[in-house]
Amino acid sequence: MTQIEAARQNKITREMRIVAKKEEIKPGWLRKKIARGLVVIPANRKHKNLDPIGIGFDLKVKVNANIGTSPTKSNAQTELDKLKIAIGSGADAIMDLSTSKDIDRIRKRIITKCRVPLGTVPLYQAVVEAKSVEKINIALYLDVLEKQAEDGVDFFTIHAGITQKALASVKKRTMKCVSRGGSFLLAWMKCHQEENFLYRHFDKILDLAQKYDITLSLGDGLRPGCIADSTDKAQIEELKILGKLARKARKRGVQVMIEGPGHVPLNEIEENIALEKKYCDNAPFYVLGPLPTDIATGYDHIAGAIGGALAAWKGASFLCYLTSKEHIGLPDIDDVKEGVIVTKIAAHIADIAKGNKEALARNYKMALAREKIDWKEMEKFTVDKEKFLKLRKQEVEKNKKLGKAKYCSMCGPFCVFKTFK
Repeated sequence: MTQIEAARQNKITREMRIVAKKEEIKPGWLRKKIARGLVVIPANRKHKNLDPIGIGFDLKVKVNANIGTSPTKSNAQTELDKLKIAIGSGADAIMDLSTSKDIDRIRKRIITKCRVPLGTVPLYQAVVEAKSVEKINIALYLDVLEKQAEDGVDFFTIHAGITQKALASVKKRTMKCVSRGGSFLLAWMKCHQEENFLYRHFDKILDLAQKYDITLSLGDGLRPGCIADSTDKAQIEELKILGKLARKARKRGVQVMIEGPGHVPLNEIEENIALEKKYCDNAPFYVLGPLPTDIATGYDHIAGAIGGALAAWKGASFLCYLTSKEHIGLPDIDDVKEGVIVTKIAAHIADIAKGNKEALARNYKMALAREKIDWKEMEKFTVDKEKFLKLRKQEVEKNKKLGKAKYCSMCGPFCVFKTFK
């Protein structure tokens, strides 16, 4: 029985109780939201060391970190190091996007150390095993799904919303397709002159997802890759199809999320959230960024956090981090850490805007600590404790006259909290 099936039968699972405790909500309330498809708990039965989380309506905004190898860089230990620092920095979920030949070995090592939900894009491995995009087929794809499910993967990105109609609509775009999975399927459809096999055989995918209770993250293969293509016909047509597939998934007892854009100007982000809620029946929305500008190269993690904070405030439930290496190359360990932290800040900002009691209380406690100039207490509530301590140490060393004084070098003895009480 899956989480959504249990919820519909008025049963509260172990995972629901854990999530309810974390979120400080009643298990019964959570069960009702899961039953309606407004909340998901990605929890494959095979993932034994999982500490479950909830994603969706009125819960704290969650953050995902992508790790994984490329065909040019493959080192399992490096990815394990990224996993450790991502979780240590506050990532709520991890996606293994490996595309090297040793995908199975890397994924198995990652999942043994991954206590948070783990996601993948199975199409990547299918292409690697087929050795070319043209040779992939549904049989190979389902074999990959089963293998990854057995290993304990909790959620799959499935690019089933791209159809033959998309081939015509993307021709008018400035950037035809920036999704790796989307580009694979567009190339496959163009080669074979057939409908997307993930769309045609979606029922078979649901069979496997239901068997293991894997949450489907319906991928936005036609997300806009630049501001010029934002909220265009191709993007919206795919979104409508994803809504239909989401309804089919729920009927089959499969939990589902919807993936979203992409490059979207700030003034269109709220509209994009509203469109997803409309066409996908308020399914949890998982957004990449969104990036409100194309020119923040080297700072895309910051630009994405700006877009992500607005998107999450307006209803997105799950933010996929960006790193400073976006549009440049494979992120290293430091990139991963910084990407997680700035995205956690975005999620927290949205939680404040939505009135989350825990987020508001944390800010209030920080305010009290600052008013007292209590550096030890401030450390408890800051997002990046390591950087806080590093910068504080530099402050003291920079100005020896400060010694153990409470104030910093900005105001020195003219500290506002000492001047006026």
